[in-house]
Amino acid sequence: MAGGILDTIGLLTVVVFAVPVALFGAEHLLRGEFVAGVGFLGIAAGMIAIERYLVTPTDVPAIAAEKTVGAVAKTDDPDEDE
Repeated sequence: MAGGILDTIGLLTVVVFAVPVALFGAEHLLRGEFVAGVGFLGIAAGMIAIERYLVTPTDVPAIAAEKTVGAVAKTDDPDEDE
């Protein structure tokens, strides 16, 4: 899935919030608290996965426009002929 600059900034923002949670989980794992460590690592991974793969209402117009433009304007790719 190709993303634009706004998608990249959004993902970066989520990663900034997920990294401390992941480090907290890693710290718990190092102390031997397996359940808490895995739980916090799962929360951090879930934060990133939700942002990356969840379609929100603000994404719907962009997806519709992308499909419409793709159907109307076909581009000739010289690499496609090979």
